[in-house]
Amino acid sequence: MFGVSCPTASICIDDLSKLKQAEELRNEAIDFVNRNVGIVSKPPRFIFCHTLQCSDAFGQYHAAAYHVGTFGIVIRIKGWEQHFVRHELIHHLQSERLGSLNVFLNKPTWFVEGMAYSMSGDPRRPIPNKVLESYRWDFESWYDGSDIWTRAKQLKTSSRP
Repeated sequence: MFGVSCPTASICIDDLSKLKQAEELRNEAIDFVNRNVGIVSKPPRFIFCHTLQCSDAFGQYHAAAYHVGTFGIVIRIKGWEQHFVRHELIHHLQSERLGSLNVFLNKPTWFVEGMAYSMSGDPRRPIPNKVLESYRWDFESWYDGSDIWTRAKQLKTSSRP
């Protein structure tokens, strides 16, 4: 479906010659997030698109990658970099810990996106999009190194750092 096959239970891909690279990106992201952000209870299925046709079949044309709650993560052509895969896995972890609908409806965007940009190790400083960079800055000014999940549960959409 959508031009991908699923050679493993955790990865679907459109170009099987890129499977090893996809596995390495997935495994590195899980290890990184588990060590630096929080333990991922149930890693999602990753869909890796190496062609424009596959990427476009899944939509989200502006994104390098995106997550769908706790169901899966789509990595588009331009998302085959560690920080993008980590970023989306952090969103998955947010959904696991805080609830997908709760994150979407009740958590401030500066927290949701800022955490993913900051804690993924995204090397772009600044991020080309000024709004996204401001989210990272807001998150980094809010995060004091204490238990992030306890503090995150208290945040509301209207919360400011």
